[in-house]
Amino acid sequence: MKYDIIVIGGGSAGLMAASAAGEAGAKVLLIEKGAKLGRKLGISGGGRCNVTNAKELDDLIRHIPGNGRFLYSALTAFSNKDIAAYFENLGIRLKEEDNGRMFPVTDKAKTVVDALVKKVRSEGVEINLNSPVAEVLYDEGHACGVKLRSGSIIRSRKVIIAVGGKSVPHTGSEGDGYAWAEKAGHTITELYPTEVPLVSNEPFIQDKSLQGLSLRGVGLTVWNPKHKKVITHEGDMIFTHFGISGPAALRCSQFVVKELKKHGTGKVPLTLDLFPHKHEDEIYTETWRLAEEDPRKAVKNTLKGYLPERLIPLLLDKSGLREDLTFDHIPKQQWRELARLIKAFPVSISGTLSIKEAFVTGGGVNLKEIDPRTMESKLMPGLYFCGEIMDIHGYTGGYNITAAFTTGYNAGRNAAL
Repeated sequence: MKYDIIVIGGGSAGLMAASAAGEAGAKVLLIEKGAKLGRKLGISGGGRCNVTNAKELDDLIRHIPGNGRFLYSALTAFSNKDIAAYFENLGIRLKEEDNGRMFPVTDKAKTVVDALVKKVRSEGVEINLNSPVAEVLYDEGHACGVKLRSGSIIRSRKVIIAVGGKSVPHTGSEGDGYAWAEKAGHTITELYPTEVPLVSNEPFIQDKSLQGLSLRGVGLTVWNPKHKKVITHEGDMIFTHFGISGPAALRCSQFVVKELKKHGTGKVPLTLDLFPHKHEDEIYTETWRLAEEDPRKAVKNTLKGYLPERLIPLLLDKSGLREDLTFDHIPKQQWRELARLIKAFPVSISGTLSIKEAFVTGGGVNLKEIDPRTMESKLMPGLYFCGEIMDIHGYTGGYNITAAFTTGYNAGRNAAL
């Protein structure tokens, strides 16, 4: 049987592409290599599914630092607000949380996945599970179908590749689509991990003394070898047995990767600011006053409640201050150094976890070779791309899934029309 459109990949982008194409009247076959649809979608947002972000368009684009500007046309046709309305129309009530993140009121990703799959089925889309694709077929300069690993050949007028990148491979994203794109003449830009935990060889990381310590609302700054600021991100973080993780660290990761590659130094300087909205002088005065109010108490005890308790010995040691020091014996120069370290505690970063352990893949199909309005290949008519296989990546917080949904919708609708 010949189809109008074959969509390869049953994740966020593929499901949305199949939904849009079916709604536009096309005869659609959705092919998924695994036994289940929407696996990555089902674990997104900590299992709650952050379906989009409510920020205004320009601000939204700024939170997709990996070629977000490419999405202007797609978001004009199907915006983050359209995505929210789409799910509301499916009966999924949404709520807005901090920083514009949109979640289902059920707080369950399964609610979103089930509704999206139901919508796809209601549009008459045929679904083949457990059907890994071996290759995309091209004939006389046009996409014309797929060949499954089983040997079966399925013909279609158009093919949409929505198989994701190489991150979170247990959900089926193993990088299958890059070879199919290259066969059509496409360039794959260098792949690298983004939104990934950072690795450090610092002694206080290696001895695990800070492992599990969570910090809220801190600032992390990435520096280049000439001590010029690359980027600063505020948010929560956590010390791990190998380095640091948490939202602030994840957002810094792509810049760490690029600095490591650019300079080849083997390490990237990062500083931790425990009070991003306080000046160093303010911290100096506040901590001095705390010690002054209880002059007989050891400074390590004075600072409890002001600083994370497990960080105090390390901060005092690096400042040249003894833990048992009392107010009358505090050297002002070292106390000034303590205030400086509270604002800029250095952490040398040696790398990141692997691309398989990243939340998002950086790099992918070169965007210069894709029409930003339709998601169709400029090199192979009838071939479309959507989602993480393209060289687009954003921060966590609903930005990547927004990119997946808008490119999926545009690919599906334009392939059908």
